[in-house]
Amino acid sequence: MIDPAIESFFAERKEGWLKKNLKASMTEEEVRDKTLECEDVFALRNWLPNAAKRAGQISLSTHPVTFSHPSARKNKNGYASSVIAEADFKPDGFLRTGNVQAEHDALGNAAALDVYKFLTLVMADGDTLLHHLQQGSELAIELLAIAGDVESLKQGFLAMVVANDEAVTSSKIKQVYFPVEQEAQGYHLLSVLSHSGHLFEMRKRLDRLRFSEETKAQRELKKNNQYSDTGYQEIYNLTTIGYGGTKPQNISVLNNQNAGKAHLLLSVPPELSPRNTRLPSRNFFIDVLYPKQLQETFQAFHRLISADHNNINIRKGLDYRIEEYLDHLILKMWQVRKAFSEQIHSRPEALPTYQKLWLLPEHEQDRLDNQVWLDELIREAARYFNASYKKILGRSAMELGDDLYQRVTLIIEQNKEALL
Repeated sequence: MIDPAIESFFAERKEGWLKKNLKASMTEEEVRDKTLECEDVFALRNWLPNAAKRAGQISLSTHPVTFSHPSARKNKNGYASSVIAEADFKPDGFLRTGNVQAEHDALGNAAALDVYKFLTLVMADGDTLLHHLQQGSELAIELLAIAGDVESLKQGFLAMVVANDEAVTSSKIKQVYFPVEQEAQGYHLLSVLSHSGHLFEMRKRLDRLRFSEETKAQRELKKNNQYSDTGYQEIYNLTTIGYGGTKPQNISVLNNQNAGKAHLLLSVPPELSPRNTRLPSRNFFIDVLYPKQLQETFQAFHRLISADHNNINIRKGLDYRIEEYLDHLILKMWQVRKAFSEQIHSRPEALPTYQKLWLLPEHEQDRLDNQVWLDELIREAARYFNASYKKILGRSAMELGDDLYQRVTLIIEQNKEALL
C-alpha cells in the first residue's frame, strides 16, 4: 500500500504536467493520449529509476556554500563539500544547530528539486521517506520493489546525502585561519558558512508574528481604539536580504521556497543613556559628594567664621551655608536612590551597612521601621562637612570649635526627616 503522502505528491505532479501540456485546441483523442503519457511518466516503475539517477545532482546540506557566493559550489578543486551538521539539543542557552529545530536544505541542479521534495516527504509514521531509505525499512523496500532493483535504486537516492571523503572548500567562501595548539599543525582553515535552516526558520517565525490572522485582528482592534486582553507584538527595524537575484533556485531549495528573501534583525550596539550620578562603591560621601561642587558654600562659610564679630546675622549666615551643604547632600541621595532602583542587579557589597539601609530601595521599609542607623549617618555627614571645608580652604582653613561643630550636627539632625 502506497503512503498517502506519496500518492498526494504524484497527484500534484500529474495535475501540473497536464496543465502545462494540455491545450484548449486539442481533440478528445489528443487529450486522451496526453493523459496516458502523463500516467506513464509518473508511473512508479518509470519515475523512480529516473529520479534515482538524478538524485546525485542535488546535495542535502545544513550550511549551503552558495549563500556565501552563488558560484562557490564548483571550483578548480571540484565540488565544495556538502556540509550536514548534526548536533544534540542541550539547554545551554545558545542559538545553534541542535537547539533550534530547522529543515535541512539542499543545493544543486534545480531540475532535480522534485527528487528532493520526494525524499523529504513525511510518511504516516512521522519519518521522512529519506529516513526510511537510510534505515532500509519495509516501507522503503516495498516502494522500490515496484521499480525493480531495490539496492541499486536505494544507493541512487542516497547519493543525495553521501558526503565526500575529502573536505573541499572554495576561495569564494570566507576563510579563517585558526591557530591550533600543536605547533606542527599550525592552523586549521575554517570556512564560515550560513545555516540556512536557522535563517528561514527565523523568517517563518517573524512572518507568523507579524502577519498571522490573530495579529491582524489585534491591529484592527487597536486601530479602532477597542480593548483587547491579549495584545500583540511588533518587531521593528527589520532588514530583508535577497539571495540569488532572479534565480533563487540556484542558491538552495529553502531559498527558492522563500523567494530568495530572508529577514535580518537589527544588530547595532545598544544606546546607553548617560548616567550623571556616580554610584557609591565603598562610601557615599567619598564616592558621590565632591567638595569642589560646594566650593562657594565653604568659601562663604570661611568668611563668616573669620569675621571679628559674632551676631545674629553671622549665625544666620552660618546656618544658611550648612543648610546649603545639607540640600546638596539630599539631592545626591535621591539621585543615587533613583539610579539604584533602575539598576536592580548590581549592589556594592563594600558599602557600610547604614548606607545600604539609607540608599538601597529594597531597604526602604527597614530604614523607616528602625532609625538607629540615622545617628551614624548624621555624625558622618557632620564629619564630612568639616573635612570638605578643610579640603577647599587648604592652609587657610580654621579648626572648628566644639560649638561650631555641634551647630553643624544640630542643623543636620533638625532636618533628619528629609534623610529618610
